[in-house]
Amino acid sequence: MTTGTIFNIQSYSLHDGPGIRTVVFLKGCPLRCIWCSNPESQLPHPEIYFDKGKCIWEKGCSRCEGVCSVHAIQNGSLNFDLCTNCSQCAAVCPSKACSVYGTEVTVAEVLEKVEREWVFYRHGKGGMTLSGGEPLVQGDFAVELLREAKRRRLHTAIETCGCCKSDDLRKAAAYLDYVMFDIKLMDEKKHIQYTGGSNRLILENIKILFEEFPHIPKRIRTPVIPTVNDTEEEIGAIREFLSPYSNFTYELLPYHRFGQNKYAMLGRNYPDLPKEVEEIAFEMLKTKYVN
Repeated sequence: MTTGTIFNIQSYSLHDGPGIRTVVFLKGCPLRCIWCSNPESQLPHPEIYFDKGKCIWEKGCSRCEGVCSVHAIQNGSLNFDLCTNCSQCAAVCPSKACSVYGTEVTVAEVLEKVEREWVFYRHGKGGMTLSGGEPLVQGDFAVELLREAKRRRLHTAIETCGCCKSDDLRKAAAYLDYVMFDIKLMDEKKHIQYTGGSNRLILENIKILFEEFPHIPKRIRTPVIPTVNDTEEEIGAIREFLSPYSNFTYELLPYHRFGQNKYAMLGRNYPDLPKEVEEIAFEMLKTKYVN
C-alpha cells in the first residue's frame, strides 16, 4: 500500500488549476527559495510547530511539559533545539498551540476526501491538484495518487518547481490533465543564490513536458521578487526561453510575506530579503509587470 506525507488538503480552491479544485499539499522540497511562503512544506517528514498565541500556559495548563521527555517545553515556550518531533505535546495540547505539520496517509485516504467534492468537479470542470513543497519529491506516492484519480475519472493537475527526477515527471505526466510549472530565474548562479539549487534540471524538465507531452495545457509562472528577478532582462530571458513552445500561458506572481509567521512557529528565522523589497513590490506589479 503506497503511503505519503501530506500537510493539508484544501477544498474549494479557485486558483490552482481549472475550475473548482481540491488541493493536496505534499511535504518535501529540494529548494529553499528565500521568498518561500510555505516553510512547513520544505522538510519531507512531519514536524512540530508551536503557536504561542494559542498557548494557555498562563491560565495554568502544563500538559505539554508533563509529556516532553527532553524538557523542550518550559514556561509556555518551545526550545526547537531540544525538540525531537516526537509529537507527544501535540497529542495532549487542548488549545492546539502545539501541533504537527505532516500526516502519513494512503492513496485511498486522500481520494476519499477529494471525492467528497465530486459535485463541484462534475459541474465546474474542476478536480484534484497536487502541490507542495514539490509533490514529485514523493514520486511514487504522487504518481499513484494521479493514476488512481484518473481511474476514478477525476481531472488532475500539478504545481511543480520542476526540481525532481525526470523519470518521475514522465510517469506523472501520463496521468496529468494540466501542469503549473514555476520558472524563477534563467541565470544559474542567481538561481543557486536565491533558491539554494541549480536550475539545470528544472529547465531540462520543462523541455521534457513541452516536447514529450505537448498536448497537456501548461501554465508557466514566475514569482516576481523585487531586486531578485524584477528587471525586464530577467523576465525577457524567461520569455525568450519559452518562445519556441506552444499550448501554455505565462503568469507573473506578486511577491508577498503571507507565510512569515510560520517561520517563527517552526523555530526558524525568516529569510533576509533586501529592505527595499517591501517598498517597491506593489508599485512594480501595478505598473511594468501586470500580465
